[in-house]
Amino acid sequence: MSPRPADSGSRRRPVRLRLLTGALALTLMGAPAACGSSDDSGTQESAAREPGGAFPAKVATKFGTVTVDAAPKRVVALGWGDAEAALSLGVQPVGAGDWLAFGGDGVGPWAEDLYDESPQKIGTLEPEYEKIAALRPDLILDTKSSGDRTRYDTLSKIAPTVGVPKGGDQYKISWEKQTTMVAQALGVPDDGKKLIAETEEKFADAAGAHPEFKDRTITLGSRTASAWGAYVRGTGRVDFVERLGFRNNPAVEAEAGAAFSVPVSEENLQLLDADLTVMAPIGVTAKKISSDPLYKAVPSVEKGHSVVFDDADISQAFAMDSVLSVDYALEKVVPLFSKALKS
Repeated sequence: MSPRPADSGSRRRPVRLRLLTGALALTLMGAPAACGSSDDSGTQESAAREPGGAFPAKVATKFGTVTVDAAPKRVVALGWGDAEAALSLGVQPVGAGDWLAFGGDGVGPWAEDLYDESPQKIGTLEPEYEKIAALRPDLILDTKSSGDRTRYDTLSKIAPTVGVPKGGDQYKISWEKQTTMVAQALGVPDDGKKLIAETEEKFADAAGAHPEFKDRTITLGSRTASAWGAYVRGTGRVDFVERLGFRNNPAVEAEAGAAFSVPVSEENLQLLDADLTVMAPIGVTAKKISSDPLYKAVPSVEKGHSVVFDDADISQAFAMDSVLSVDYALEKVVPLFSKALKS
């Protein structure tokens, strides 16, 4: 699909917070490079709100402070969940990565119908830089990605790029931090704070309604066609359950390194044991996990304290960990967790 006209990004869904107005889209050659200041302390600030938003907007990242001079009208959202963060704030990216292969507009069912016009799909792990440049973006969002310097430097030559925050390498950034950074880059920091507060209240309500989650250990694992793994702190999945009162499996944490997960060998599947074990199939069926004799021998699984996601939408909502998907996940997975703990 060809890129939308330069001014079409100004059409906003009325259901998502404030409307954005602002400057004309910049051409590729005229788009300024991201301004990195020497202040990379991790604090984030933005100037007083102007009629079209709070501009110039400043966002602190691992690579320094990025300045967005005027309201962006052609946003490319590359990072995991960045498109959904933008959509939650009323901005429709002209290009986006489809990390979970949703198809369609590249977002989950919880974000259906938030686009007026489908975005151009962009590669995820290896962005198609020429395709991105052809979209003539005036802002690139890459807040939840590998944190690779070469990737950032290449993108920032195309347009101001909001990369990962300090400590955010290897996708270790929460939906809360992501929403904050995206809202600041779009010049609507107050809207981001409001959306975060509303979502945090939903987490608090869910935790309050389920005191059985408090201080219980949990393993969040996955199985692919060739390997087992478990997720560590600093990732969206673990952040989600910690907000509900769970503690990530200490044995898994003891194996943690720089990556967002640790490998688990078949000989060591007992590592998955916790008060609750939650597994997500990736490229395999749920039955491939639940029927595995070695998995069934894990003590928590033997006791029935196990959840294997067999609904793709639930599994993907839990994995996406965007401000939009966590609402859906709270509604769907909390009852599953409660039932498994009580079984």
